[in-house]
Amino acid sequence: MKNFVKELEWRGMIKDITPGTEEELMKGSASAYVGIDPTADSLHIGHLVSIMILKHFQACGHKPYCLVGGATGMIGDPSMKNQERNLLDEATLSYNIKAIKAQLSKLLDFDSDALNKAELVNNYDWMKDYTFINFARDIGKLITVNYMMSKDSVKKRLSRDSTEGMSFTEFSYQLLQGYDFLYLYKHEGVKLQLGGADQWGNITTGVEMIRKALDGQAFALTCPLITKADGSKFGKTEKGNVWLDPSRTSPYQFYQFWLNVGDEDAEKYIKIFTLLDRPTIEAAIEEHRTDPGRRSLQRLLAKEVTVMIHGEEEYDKAVSASQMLFGKSTSEDLRKLDERTLLDVFDGVPTFEVSAYKLPCGILDFLAVETAIYASKGEARRAIQGNGFSLNKDKFADPNGEVKPSDVVDGKYILCQKGKKDYYLVIVKQ
Repeated sequence: MKNFVKELEWRGMIKDITPGTEEELMKGSASAYVGIDPTADSLHIGHLVSIMILKHFQACGHKPYCLVGGATGMIGDPSMKNQERNLLDEATLSYNIKAIKAQLSKLLDFDSDALNKAELVNNYDWMKDYTFINFARDIGKLITVNYMMSKDSVKKRLSRDSTEGMSFTEFSYQLLQGYDFLYLYKHEGVKLQLGGADQWGNITTGVEMIRKALDGQAFALTCPLITKADGSKFGKTEKGNVWLDPSRTSPYQFYQFWLNVGDEDAEKYIKIFTLLDRPTIEAAIEEHRTDPGRRSLQRLLAKEVTVMIHGEEEYDKAVSASQMLFGKSTSEDLRKLDERTLLDVFDGVPTFEVSAYKLPCGILDFLAVETAIYASKGEARRAIQGNGFSLNKDKFADPNGEVKPSDVVDGKYILCQKGKKDYYLVIVKQ
């Protein structure tokens, strides 16, 4: 059996671990779970860390459980939060869980005949009929308030200068998460809970519950919270989270996120977010260090993660789209882009609007009258004659030529390019 703990260690994916965890896992196939709060209808790349841990767990011959918090999601985890979250209703949570299930099924083996195939569970199933009185009597007595107050997630929240404080609802969260572990230990034989470093307090509450209620031994392992080399939060862009759902973050934007990480981050992320083995990764890092300008490590990272999440076809499209600005793309390549990707690629370039009835239109009028791409017809003529203007990625060589309706891409756009780097997007209004 492959050593799961050693696999995570060289990848830099262990922050805290209870004594005896490695020895327990080397005895034979074991079960572990990760909890996911269904606060949105998609996972984002912050969740990907825990999912990668489960992927490694399954690859090492163990059985992974994904717990979606249909019950705990109604409360909200206070760990490292500055304020209480808005509570979600049951219908919204149900919708979110269904969407998350679909994403998880692409990343873990749920459907094979393997003994260690993944299982997906929802804590709402065992919490929905559990009355408050019974929970307080059965579970509340297992953990003291002193123990709960000692957790960093609680102490940090209470120490902040906040008039809102911390509600009993959020304070009770660690009891609910602890009970999840107790339930899975008792009914599914799950002995290990995995998660981010911010979950250590909640996870160890479950370990303590299992010890007190069942005289059992359970284990905990957490991964460091992922940050950028400058200390800023990982997985955030100017537009917010980087989501796994392509309707929220397009495959092109997703690919670009990984392609644009810094050298230091790329060396860290390729160990965490890919299944590439140690020799392959170490060779890739060494190759990159000999010529960082080629960004070979970022390209490998972006390929591995994009293929894993969106598939080979979407990866190929993202690469093709990425070459649109800097590579030798053609009009045919441009026309293959879907509208969302086209707008992502040319996000931020100057735009102009032209009414469709103005086409066909002489190229000089189009560039200097209908739009202001050039300051004058004379300047536009000189650029065309000097081979310095392209329409839809094709050189435009005739200063007496026309822009025709057939030049409109996707029924709406015409791409103009001055020189090598200056792009303009003309929106054709019907």
